[in-house]
Amino acid sequence: MLRSFLMVLALMVGLNASPVLAADTPPDVLARATTQEVLSVLKQDRDIQNGNQRKIYQLVETKILPIFDFNRMTQLVIGKHWPRATARQKQELVTEFRNLMVRTYSSSLMAFNNQTVDFKPMSMKPGDTDVTVRSEIRQPGGQPIPINYSMYKTSFGWKVYDVSIDGVSLVTNYRSSFSNTIRQNGIDGLISTLAAQSARGEAKPVSRPNS
Repeated sequence: MLRSFLMVLALMVGLNASPVLAADTPPDVLARATTQEVLSVLKQDRDIQNGNQRKIYQLVETKILPIFDFNRMTQLVIGKHWPRATARQKQELVTEFRNLMVRTYSSSLMAFNNQTVDFKPMSMKPGDTDVTVRSEIRQPGGQPIPINYSMYKTSFGWKVYDVSIDGVSLVTNYRSSFSNTIRQNGIDGLISTLAAQSARGEAKPVSRPNS
């Protein structure tokens, strides 16, 4: 169950590439090194702890977004409907999905409260270009929550294209929700729905898909 979705996703900011790390830094090393830096910011920045939206959005823009491949994520989320979308629709879908992630991660930062992250050992072959970085979020008085990052290597370094929290894939979950909207209202209907949520500043949490 994604009972702690917003809290857990706050720790995703730890995957942003630090300027001192090379583009070919192994993904697990990149995640572990930069997570500690970001956790330190979250623990020390009183403005963020007090809900300063400007600083929260700034942290999201600088620490989260650069490591994501939103084009690939959006294509995976839209799934079978992607090939029949026009060029304009594809561009707008990527923009609106990116906006959704900004709102979601910004909300998650405000929920941060003394969590820690434990990265698991990763076995990676020299030629691997697609890996899973596994970790657990530990919270006082609660069970560890597994959070895994699907990452692939690009010419600009490693990029995230999916996140699995407590066994639930973000891409798969949104694909189910978006597909229902597309079936009812078409691709433009989904774009309009996401744009309306963005205008209202909504961050819709992800829940486990219906079985």
